[in-house]
Amino acid sequence: MRHRTAVFLMLLVTLMWSSAGVVTRQLEAARGFEITFWRSSFNALALVVILGLMRGRALLPALRGVAVWASGVCWAVMFTAFMVALSLTTVANVLVTMSLGPLLTALFARLFLHQHIPVRTWAAIIVASVGIAWMFGQQAGAGGSLAGVLVALGVPLAAASNWCLLQKVGQQGGGTDMLPAVLIGACVSAVATLPLAWPLQSGAHDLGLLAFLGVFQLAVPCLLAVRLARELPGHEIALLGQAETLLGVLWAWLFAGEHPGSAALIGGSLVLGALIANEALAPFSVQSVSKNA
Repeated sequence: MRHRTAVFLMLLVTLMWSSAGVVTRQLEAARGFEITFWRSSFNALALVVILGLMRGRALLPALRGVAVWASGVCWAVMFTAFMVALSLTTVANVLVTMSLGPLLTALFARLFLHQHIPVRTWAAIIVASVGIAWMFGQQAGAGGSLAGVLVALGVPLAAASNWCLLQKVGQQGGGTDMLPAVLIGACVSAVATLPLAWPLQSGAHDLGLLAFLGVFQLAVPCLLAVRLARELPGHEIALLGQAETLLGVLWAWLFAGEHPGSAALIGGSLVLGALIANEALAPFSVQSVSKNA
């Protein structure tokens, strides 16, 4: 797969991911852990069908292994913390907090995988982190509750661990199938949140929206993201994923009437600018390396 194609597909993944906030705001009765339970359950059902068609009888054996289960736990934390955070604070605060992903992924990749991180990417990560720091400072200064932001921190921590794990498995070879890890994560998330979600209150309207989230906001893009981990380094996947910040805030603003606030707008602008600059400078970095070689 060409690098440009992989980048385009990763941006498509972020487009699908970005629908979570605005769709959640359309729910009538489902709240908190119930949203997480139904979304994860529909995600698991979709994955059983998709992976069953892709892997057939090989699916059950593929669910074994330490790496697959470790990745599955990471997915479960991401699935659960994201939706719980959305019930505690605004879409903008959750998504901008998740923008810590590239910094954490780059640090983990450097520490545990000894990957070289281009200077342009470090610069982009620093700029994005400044945006995050601005949002945190404004939130704390306004006396607002940081509970949702703190819960949302679980997403970039788990994501950074997951991307590095996927990279490590890919480097080791051996043909380990990591796609079933997404199914494990969905099942763990659903089982863990069911007791907290009971009694269930969702009607047909909410179930339809939650089914959409489970299939098109989770199952399809997450499987595609795992596949793209073979083509793109973890820090680049995490940085490209920050397009979700801009898109998610935009959808919530336009279609749910949720104004992001000046702090989130400034933070999001810094993140987006860093993302665009990093990808725009990538060809020049490749040319520079080629000339030096």
